[in-house]
Amino acid sequence: MKKIVLSVLVLLTLSVGYSQNQNYYSLKSHEFIAGFLNLSAQQIIDTGNYYFLKNSYDTALICYTLFATAAKNNDYEQQKKVVEAYNKSAIIYYYLCDYKNSYDFLIKALLRCEELNYDSYLSKIYTNIGNIYYRFHNHDLAKFYYSKALNFPQDSASVVVLLNNIGAVELDLMNLDSAAHFLNKALQISKQNDNFLLHGIENNIASYYQKMQHYDSALYYYHSALKLTKESRQIEKEAENLSDIGILFFEINKPDSALFYIGLSNRIAKEHSFIRILADNYLVLSKIEETKGNAGKSLEHFKQYNNLKDSIFKLEYLGGINQLQYSYERSKTNHQIEQLTIEQQIKERTIHYQRVIQFITFIVLLLLGTASLYILLQNRKLNKAYKNLFEKNIKIIALQDKSQEGDLKKYKSSMLKDEMQDQLLDRILMLMNDTATICDSDFSLDKLAMLVHSNQTYVSQVINSAFKKNFRSFLNEYRIHEAQRLFSELDLTKYTLSSIAYRVGYKSPTTFRNAFKETTGVSPNFYFKSMQGGA
Repeated sequence: MKKIVLSVLVLLTLSVGYSQNQNYYSLKSHEFIAGFLNLSAQQIIDTGNYYFLKNSYDTALICYTLFATAAKNNDYEQQKKVVEAYNKSAIIYYYLCDYKNSYDFLIKALLRCEELNYDSYLSKIYTNIGNIYYRFHNHDLAKFYYSKALNFPQDSASVVVLLNNIGAVELDLMNLDSAAHFLNKALQISKQNDNFLLHGIENNIASYYQKMQHYDSALYYYHSALKLTKESRQIEKEAENLSDIGILFFEINKPDSALFYIGLSNRIAKEHSFIRILADNYLVLSKIEETKGNAGKSLEHFKQYNNLKDSIFKLEYLGGINQLQYSYERSKTNHQIEQLTIEQQIKERTIHYQRVIQFITFIVLLLLGTASLYILLQNRKLNKAYKNLFEKNIKIIALQDKSQEGDLKKYKSSMLKDEMQDQLLDRILMLMNDTATICDSDFSLDKLAMLVHSNQTYVSQVINSAFKKNFRSFLNEYRIHEAQRLFSELDLTKYTLSSIAYRVGYKSPTTFRNAFKETTGVSPNFYFKSMQGGA
């Protein structure tokens, strides 16, 4: 789950998830609303902001709606606060998953903002509009509004939010180079501003490495982001990070580890009523159990997912608190029509999810019915594969024998005497101790022969005779030993595996990784983390 940030304001103020146990029906009392009507416009907006900070969204929405009506049209400062009230109302509806109302309020805020020439607030509105489009996977429009927000004056924290959001969009579009660019810029500015939003940036960096299938690096950054969320007590982000780690383990086919981390995430989400996280987790659990062949558990988790999604839609239905104020201004007929429309939408969604459940049930039964046939076909393919593998191994052994015979014939034809071999070997060993020379990426057998005043054939013969290996393996051994020395002496927090690879002469991190594992028996990632105390 990549971290799209709703707004700088939300990051600073919203730390507790919305509770589905709020009793909205109690708010339908006209007497309750009438109590706020006795307050002045300033008192109403102050009350709304107080409840917004306390995450009492229902009361905050009532106050914002009443304030928008009570604010004087000729009072510039009050009209600016109307813009802010609209924006905060949109934020609340966004967290209630009522994206239509959220979008409507953002458009209202945008139009009012443009009328007032309140340019300093446009960045927040464009950011939140981008978030709406991101929720509907319209990445092009999301990126458009994030980029547009960057054109307006804002503080460094807002810039970090936008760069991180654009990076997340580019990740979804699989524009990995562009994503890395924006995330790196966000990371640099974040470090200059007390590591603001560092956990969200590192989470997106982890997602970047996950898409690159660099799973060790992805896991490292997910754990780093998780540590930051725990230190800052961002409980909802902690639950999201645990869920992300579980999804990563599921992707690399480690279902037991995936279940463990999803379970930790669910424990937090249940305790704090993070409904969206619970819903996403149950969907992942359904897929995990399906891959393990547990059709019953898979279906059970999918039902839990649907039930939670239904709860979210009920929040959308009950979350239209602004309709309470409209009910004073509109006729009962219009209000009933609106309610019937919403109920119809809920019925359509219910039918849709019932069809989804029926389809999944059919697929599960179909899989069970064809399991025996599938296993039979797989066994036949496996036997055929074993046969082909055996034949290829025979050919490889034959080719290796021919190659060894060719090497023996080549070296037998060489006129290099034993005494000359010893002298040449001494020169080779002396040169190989010059790390600056051998760690040059252009260092080769031809260059070695030139430096020891010999030719490629004699140098290759001496290495093969003395060490029973070819020049490439011989060079790799020296370079890997140099890499191990660097691992033990350098401040590893300032270096990456790629930078170490380049320092010891490898142009490609993949070549370095293969050579390291061939020489030491472990991957450089494992060795690198063990030197940091993390293995």
